[in-house]
Amino acid sequence: MRVLLVGAGGVGSAAVAIAARRTFFETVVVADHDPVRAQRAVAGHGDRFVAAQVDASSAEEVTALCREHRITHVLNAVDPRFVMPIFNGAFAAGADYLDMAMSLSRAETGVKLGDEQFALADTWSAAGRLALCGIGVEPGLSDVFARYAADELFTEIDEIGVRDGANLTVDGYDFAPSFSIWTTIEECLNRPVVWERDRGWFTTEPFSEPEVFHFPEGIGPVECVNVEHEEVLLIPRWVEARRVTFKYGLGNEFIEVLKTLHKLGLDAVTPVRVRGVDVSPRDVVAASLPDPATLGTRMRGKTCAGTWVRGLGPDGQPREVYLYHVVDNEWSMREYGHQAVVWQTAVNPVVALELLASGAWAGVGVLGPEALPPMPFLDLLTSYGSPWGLEER
Repeated sequence: MRVLLVGAGGVGSAAVAIAARRTFFETVVVADHDPVRAQRAVAGHGDRFVAAQVDASSAEEVTALCREHRITHVLNAVDPRFVMPIFNGAFAAGADYLDMAMSLSRAETGVKLGDEQFALADTWSAAGRLALCGIGVEPGLSDVFARYAADELFTEIDEIGVRDGANLTVDGYDFAPSFSIWTTIEECLNRPVVWERDRGWFTTEPFSEPEVFHFPEGIGPVECVNVEHEEVLLIPRWVEARRVTFKYGLGNEFIEVLKTLHKLGLDAVTPVRVRGVDVSPRDVVAASLPDPATLGTRMRGKTCAGTWVRGLGPDGQPREVYLYHVVDNEWSMREYGHQAVVWQTAVNPVVALELLASGAWAGVGVLGPEALPPMPFLDLLTSYGSPWGLEER
């Protein structure tokens, strides 16, 4: 297996540190628009890792880099605005493809998350190629949990609800998101999507349907709200359920900041001219905040990603469970040198690549994680030293 990893930010760099301990691949080419950042990501991890430069907005550059290095698999670790050029570039090069966020929605035209990729599913299938989409933590591990619940824990499912919460703090900052603010703005200020069997997909207001969800391992109660997320677009395609939702534990302060950015137009991606320079307001916000990858030494606490499921168990009785994965920032910094949120996101595509290399996972077309058997993934994740949990509720 020869991998092109596009993006040497927090998640990409964490993926390098995780993969460096595994033997399933021959080479990983780490490519970024900033060659210094790519070199920094591979430094100290051995000669199986090579740094390169690439323009992620250019499918042609992605294709050329794949051909130069005889790439078999492309892992996309950049903002979702670059999904389609990387997706198309991988296909043109004859490589398989993985990402952690899918093609963007466009509410004004009714385009949902992932629609552009699913529109090309038959083309990928006909070519015998696999695009495994949404294989981070959420989407990704959360979808694997949904498949596991359907296969092993329930005979009938009323609702699958992905619930994300944390008790992380960042010393010295009043506002310092632990993940890409570009992506956070995109998913939090777009209209959330809900799926119901009798209605299909429909949208609600941003930050709607607040609920207090109790997270395990000392995190405790966190208020969660509806957010646009890929799981709601992926899970119903392969898992039977009456309702699918995604709710994120943002906190009132975070929500108010996002609302203020929206009111001021600072969430916009269309460039505006400032003193003779065209600049995207959202890019200005991102540049003004600390790089999430650099916050690990200042972070305290744990992050939890998981899937809450309710329905009927194998005995025909009502059942409610929460399948979850918790990462303690102190542990991830000590063991890998990367903060908890980016590490938790990065470990899952590395696990998926190892399953593809071994043949434990296989497929063609455009697939979500829930289209593949869950136990090989959950077992391998545990062997990486990061076990998952299950709570009966």
